[in-house]
Amino acid sequence: MILKVSLRPKSAQYIWIFLFQALRQIAQRTISTASRRQFENKVPEKQKLFQEDNGIPVHLKGGVADALLYRATMILTVGGTAYAIYLLAMASFPKKQD
Repeated sequence: MILKVSLRPKSAQYIWIFLFQALRQIAQRTISTASRRQFENKVPEKQKLFQEDNGIPVHLKGGVADALLYRATMILTVGGTAYAIYLLAMASFPKKQD
């Protein structure tokens, strides 16, 4: 006759089973309640805003934030190009060694 010897007491095994079931229930509740939250659909408002024919380019119709991002991008682009040309000119004409 072979006897099974467990290193852990039975109560520890039941605790792990209980914890696993609790975590599974929490996960199921989180997933099922997340889909119940309703958000306001703002797509029609945005479509009207971007489809208006008011002479403003589409990349600036978002407001002040779009204008600031556009200007920052232009400044960085022009500044980076100027700096690259400056470095190229300095590399092309090295200083004379005396």
